[in-house]
Amino acid sequence: MKPEADQILGLSAFQLLGTLTPLLPDSYAQGTASLIAFMMMLSAQEYERAADIRARENADMRALFAKLAPKFRNAELKSKLEEAAQTQDTSLEISALDAVNYKLRQILIALHEHVDAENDRAASKEIWALLKRMAGRRYLKVPGQ
Repeated sequence: MKPEADQILGLSAFQLLGTLTPLLPDSYAQGTASLIAFMMMLSAQEYERAADIRARENADMRALFAKLAPKFRNAELKSKLEEAAQTQDTSLEISALDAVNYKLRQILIALHEHVDAENDRAASKEIWALLKRMAGRRYLKVPGQ
């Protein structure tokens, strides 16, 4: 068996909480150890899905840009949307996906500002639906609940 990072983090958090934390001398140290264990559990959860979340977000933003680009008269915005829609993720490394995600989000912000200024309710609704999906994917479940 080859343990994955999420398994290692989970087992380490369990050991920290169940074995080591009760042996610590004071409540501050116990609280700190418990917080570290909790962060390890959340990190284990993120490890499993991190690349998938980012790749889906990037694909969803590109799809929205491709869909909305034809409706705009603003040449600069339209060009940015069309160019961004044609890009692809070239690596599944989290740092690379995050870098692309950051760039796409900057374009999404500019698009959202433009849509709000134009009072384009249909486009705004699509942007908000995308943001809701993105937030839902990043939702972390508290262990034990």
